[in-house]
Amino acid sequence: MHCDLDAFYPSCEIRRNPSLAGKPLIVGADPKAGHGRGVVMSCSYEARKFGVRSGMPISQAYKLCPQGVYVRPDFEFYGETSDRVMSLLRKFADRFEQTSIDEVYLDVSDRCPSFDEAIKLARNVKTELKNVEGLTVSVGIAPNKSIAKMASDMNKPDGLTAVRPDDVRTFLEPLSVSKISGVGKKTTEFLQEHGVETIGQVSQIPAKKLTDWFGKGGVWLWGIANGIEETPVEERPLRKSISVEQTFERDIQNKAVVKEALESLVLEVHERLLAERLLFRTVGIKVRFEGFQTFTREKTHTGYVDDQDVVREYVRSLFREFEKDRRRIRLVGARLSDLKPAEGRQTRLG
Repeated sequence: MHCDLDAFYPSCEIRRNPSLAGKPLIVGADPKAGHGRGVVMSCSYEARKFGVRSGMPISQAYKLCPQGVYVRPDFEFYGETSDRVMSLLRKFADRFEQTSIDEVYLDVSDRCPSFDEAIKLARNVKTELKNVEGLTVSVGIAPNKSIAKMASDMNKPDGLTAVRPDDVRTFLEPLSVSKISGVGKKTTEFLQEHGVETIGQVSQIPAKKLTDWFGKGGVWLWGIANGIEETPVEERPLRKSISVEQTFERDIQNKAVVKEALESLVLEVHERLLAERLLFRTVGIKVRFEGFQTFTREKTHTGYVDDQDVVREYVRSLFREFEKDRRRIRLVGARLSDLKPAEGRQTRLG
């Protein structure tokens, strides 16, 4: 099973304040009447009807939905809620793998001898989560993890989709290749340029050709497209880094524009750090110039913190090396690494 909590941050806010139910709710930075900086962390399904999406600049979200209710994120509250939810879900699993604050895989193959039993168990999961936490979850049931994840996305919110072994090919064939977790925008565009739109079409391409195109990733892609995956559900080690990037629509020479982009990346990478309840020691930047020459720089703090001002100060300090370079910049990125879990309340400086 893949369990994906529906619009988790907004759902937590609605659980705390039921008057928000049914409204276009946007969790993220202060929009400041369309002049705010930062991004949308998440939004309700009502807000999505206006075109608002996670990761969108908050200023753009305000233009699309000025009548929305905008709420600053409360990561401590979301983290505490997630901990309770994951403890609840864990008791339904033979093996358990949490992949984010609001997503988890459950291997139930020992306790469920059939798909009918798994469907019954999933309904019990959904009922208990609704009764205990007031939250809904979309569940996908399938022979492997990749298909289960695609299935959980099919009937959101509050969905339940089961893909039995005999139905795998029928399920996969019409889906866009972008539905495969791990296939990003560039890969999707590359495949589209070669006339490949659906997972079914990918499954018909010889594995060797996919390997020529994507290296080792081609073997993985061929396996997923053909419903072949044996990656086990298992506890995940702590992630090693969090990184965000921005590629400019055209190469930029104006360093003020680049600095503004870096400021937005600081906000976004810090929000992701808090969402995952982690501390960092090392801050890094990536700068890619025209011609694709790329540089990375990093700086390490004396201790583990989650302080946004440290991220901002280090990013600005690291970028000074490139400020007088007259070449145009194609991409910038910010990265936090040397991570560890935050125990109890977040550690803050000042």
